[in-house]
Amino acid sequence: MSDSKIKHWLEAFRLRTLPLALSSIFMGNFLAKWEGKFSWSILTLSVCTTIFLQILSNLANDYGDSIHGADSAEREGPSRAVQTGVITKKQMKTAMFLFAGLSLISGLLLLGVAFADRWPLILVFLTLGLVAIYAAITYTAGKNPYGYRGLGDISVLIFFGIVGVFGSYFLQTRQLDWPIIWPALSCGFLATGVLNVNNIRDIESDQKAGKISIPVRLGRDKAVIYHFCLLSLAMLSGMIFIGLIDGSWSSFLFILTFPLIVKNGLAVKNKKKPAELDPYLKQLAVTTLLFVILFGIGLVW
Repeated sequence: MSDSKIKHWLEAFRLRTLPLALSSIFMGNFLAKWEGKFSWSILTLSVCTTIFLQILSNLANDYGDSIHGADSAEREGPSRAVQTGVITKKQMKTAMFLFAGLSLISGLLLLGVAFADRWPLILVFLTLGLVAIYAAITYTAGKNPYGYRGLGDISVLIFFGIVGVFGSYFLQTRQLDWPIIWPALSCGFLATGVLNVNNIRDIESDQKAGKISIPVRLGRDKAVIYHFCLLSLAMLSGMIFIGLIDGSWSSFLFILTFPLIVKNGLAVKNKKKPAELDPYLKQLAVTTLLFVILFGIGLVW
């Protein structure tokens, strides 16, 4: 494979989305460490499984948007591999099957390490894993992609927030503690915010392609208000959790990310051109990971 081909594949993997995908996994593991139950092998396999799933989702998104017309020549965001023809549809489908398989293998290894011979737990998490793979593929691919009906936001909130945090926490602790719903929601709201920035950037091309995202439904002005709501709820959820556990001063370290979160909201409001808005997807994704790291350090310090 030539260097240029490798470059195109790396671009299709959209590695800049990985910090966001890993945020909920790190949050769940930080919470488990705070509870005094932690395994490096479980964390490592969780990270591998998450990376494979996220790349699968990105490839499926590239493939699905191209065949449904959302990645047309009129789209002003970064070009996609299938759209430009540097990767064929057949090659992309093969890569999707490959990463679906890697996700499944890594997930099975993870369940074996976490639960050994506890088959009921293994079956529950295997089902969740298969649902996650299905959700990643059908977001924009398939005959009736749910991302084209404005359901991507709820999917991101569930998988990048609630399922990601609760699942990774349970893998380490084998218990569910409902107060962690608040940090789970923090991750979910911030991840949904990243999707919302993407959808606001692509609002015109999505509208022409029949992709009815939340910004297409609401219009840009109301989508900006929605964005501020997501960011505010993320910050509030984190504060509620620290209040519930009566945390020490170090537990509030994550507040240091609040100016970066507010900066993102203001950028989404003021920057109208897609090219100007595009960097703020990465900015919010990295800010989310920083939020989680500071949140976790504050807990386990």
